[in-house]
Amino acid sequence: MMRKSRENSAVRLFILDNVEKHPSNVSRMAMEQFALSRNAINGYMRRLVNEGLLEPTGNTKARHYKPKPIVYEMFTIELFAGLPEDIIWRHRIAPLIKNVKQNVIDICQYCFTEILNNAIDHSASKDALISYTQTYKKISMMVIDHGVGIFEKIRKDFNLVDPRAALLELSKGKLTSDKQHHSGQGIFFTSRMLDDFNIRSGYLFYTRERLKDDEWLIETEDKPKYEVGTAISMDIYINTDRTTREVFDKYQGADLSFRKAHVPVKLGKYPGEQLISRSQAKRVLARFDNFTEVILDFNGVPDIGQAFADEIFRVFKNEHPDIAILAINTSPEIKKMIGFVGAYDKEQKG
Repeated sequence: MMRKSRENSAVRLFILDNVEKHPSNVSRMAMEQFALSRNAINGYMRRLVNEGLLEPTGNTKARHYKPKPIVYEMFTIELFAGLPEDIIWRHRIAPLIKNVKQNVIDICQYCFTEILNNAIDHSASKDALISYTQTYKKISMMVIDHGVGIFEKIRKDFNLVDPRAALLELSKGKLTSDKQHHSGQGIFFTSRMLDDFNIRSGYLFYTRERLKDDEWLIETEDKPKYEVGTAISMDIYINTDRTTREVFDKYQGADLSFRKAHVPVKLGKYPGEQLISRSQAKRVLARFDNFTEVILDFNGVPDIGQAFADEIFRVFKNEHPDIAILAINTSPEIKKMIGFVGAYDKEQKG
């Protein structure tokens, strides 16, 4: 009897863990994983539906499943200068949260208020659409404004060539056009506290998804123009043990200053291009002098050119010896190229 109970629990957990990414074939996946019949798996699906954990759509042959919201709320607020974002949190979002650990509530509060504050201060939008969804697995929050668009705003404020360059700068952190009122750290820390963080604005879609061992899947995608302004969605798993302090400590120095940057190098690429030139390297290197340590993450970049590597790992390093640059997720080809420019540097100095 105990063995059967454990098997039932494992099947249920497998379905609940996989249904969101595999809404149409999670039943087949469970059949294969546990060597159970279609009728047996259908029994599990029915029970999960009856318990209010899953929601079915479509007919029997085209049945899809998704997590059923325990809580769902959507509302519009007026945006104006001086609107206290903490009041919106306290009166409209916090009361919706059900049976969640304090560390998750703290992360939700930090992320929601940071993103709403950005919309209030920077979007030039008259209103914002806000949604809160909670399932058995995660909390999802969304803030949509009807303003100028986050990437276009950054492009104009910093005189950048295009919105894609704005995305690269945003990912580094410490980016603000109003240093008196903003540190430029909000989106940087928000995107790293969550399990999934997405920005849709203009023609760009940016997503940052937490994987195992604190690794990240970071993607950008060109899409048809988003006419609304900016839509930011934030997801966090309810069972996480992560804390706001843990994330702050990872990027702050002993004096609590924001000193470390983690830069996805792939954001320096344009569609169809390879990272080969010095001008591309200088775009990646922009504002590195704001940090004492920079982690260059080459995940998704198979190779780099000699001029690109030389500009970063010889020229810049020699001109800024007080800034530590660490390359991670490097392919054998990239390691070889970094080693090549390093050997050349030693030869010139020797």
